[in-house]
Amino acid sequence: MSHPAPTDPEGYARGSVAAMERHATALQVAAAVASGEVSPSEVLEHYLAEVDRLDPDLNAFALRDDDRARAEARNADDAVVRARRDGTELPPFAGVPIPIKDLYDVAGWVTGHGSLGVTDDPATFDELVVERFRRAGFVLMGKTTTPEFGSVSATECRRTGITRNPWNTDRTPGGSSGGAAAAVASGMAPIGHASDGGGSIRIPASCTGLVGLKPSRGRITSRLYGVVGASTHGVVTRDVADTAALLDVMTELDTGSWNVAPPSGRPYAEEVGAEVGRLRVRLCVENALGLPVDPECATAARSVADTLADLGHDVVEGAPAWPDAGEFLEKFVTIWNCLAILSPVVDESRLEPHNIAAFEAARATDAFAYLGADAALQEESRAFLSQFPGPRGPGDFDVLVGPTMSILPKVAGTIMDGVEDLPTAPIMNAIPMACYTSVFNATGQPAISLPVHVSADGLPVGVQVVAAPWREDVLIRLASHLERARPWAALPEL
Repeated sequence: MSHPAPTDPEGYARGSVAAMERHATALQVAAAVASGEVSPSEVLEHYLAEVDRLDPDLNAFALRDDDRARAEARNADDAVVRARRDGTELPPFAGVPIPIKDLYDVAGWVTGHGSLGVTDDPATFDELVVERFRRAGFVLMGKTTTPEFGSVSATECRRTGITRNPWNTDRTPGGSSGGAAAAVASGMAPIGHASDGGGSIRIPASCTGLVGLKPSRGRITSRLYGVVGASTHGVVTRDVADTAALLDVMTELDTGSWNVAPPSGRPYAEEVGAEVGRLRVRLCVENALGLPVDPECATAARSVADTLADLGHDVVEGAPAWPDAGEFLEKFVTIWNCLAILSPVVDESRLEPHNIAAFEAARATDAFAYLGADAALQEESRAFLSQFPGPRGPGDFDVLVGPTMSILPKVAGTIMDGVEDLPTAPIMNAIPMACYTSVFNATGQPAISLPVHVSADGLPVGVQVVAAPWREDVLIRLASHLERARPWAALPEL
């Protein structure tokens, strides 16, 4: 596919995209556009060319609409020219391209949900977070791949095929935001929209060497308040500054939502590099389900704990009082299966076996079982959260540090192993990737995966840091200090 050179907007100072770093962050791209170094159209052409070059091997994009993206970029060109002429302020991310995860609606585009069983009618409106991206000046450059309905932790489905990891194409980039992570880690996009209902931001971030923050329950609202509010929007980024700045973009006051987190005291961008104080850090290498932990994952977590100790924090190793593993898993899966009712399915026979099984389980779940599972998770969450600081006391520790996953990225194409004999096998195959992350979707706490380690085989390994509810500020401050102490800018060269 050819990419003709964009027309110069009158009065725009042409620059060179090559002047930006190959793995430029969204903030760096925004600064280059605002300064006149490059135009939004030039920036978009650069990234579309990278998609042409890399996506045949990685398969990160589920939908491209280059003509529409170019039209948006030309509009951004004009907006930049007007702002420079009139001295007016641009939106913070004017002309920066961003892909949207294909579980969410963009007006005029089909929402594929990674499924052959959904309608191919274009969406009629934007999801709220997409509206917020538009107001911030982003150019929507397409949609990224996801497993069917985001239901497993590797991005593989019949609709779009297997998405691969830029670090090693034999491995998965994780899921369910694996397409977004592959796009950002490879340099096909400076930032990617993502979402997390059981680890779907943090797992791909760990697999691909990116920063992935799951915000608190209610921090970023959607048109509909999802089942128990376990799932939330977010982004995958290359650094903490982008993560903080995008959190500011996504956290608009929403009076229509059933659950809204308390507003932050100041913009999250101002928390980057701010003093965090002396924190009580609990290191826990073990997971709540008692699954074996790959030595590389354990090494990564312990190395972060050592760095935090060197930075003056009080580090103690030991397991928190985890929720009962069997009870938690049973109740979480009960609710997870009932998510099926929210899927816009028009032909259930075309669903993948594990989601057919989920639909059947949802139909077999009566209101007593569903509400009982919801109540049990609330009770478990309340007990677990008492260990963190809150209005009733200081708790036992300020942050919890551990691996993001118990294993290295799985071999691509293996998440469906065994599905012919056991329809729920993909869910079971996903558990080692999600055993550290999903509990915090139930508790609603903010949690971030940081790309602090690379295995002997050259695979990224993330470490998860978890804070008390609504304390994204603590995570951003601490993550930015870790980033400065042990930089992680290295990404694969493709």
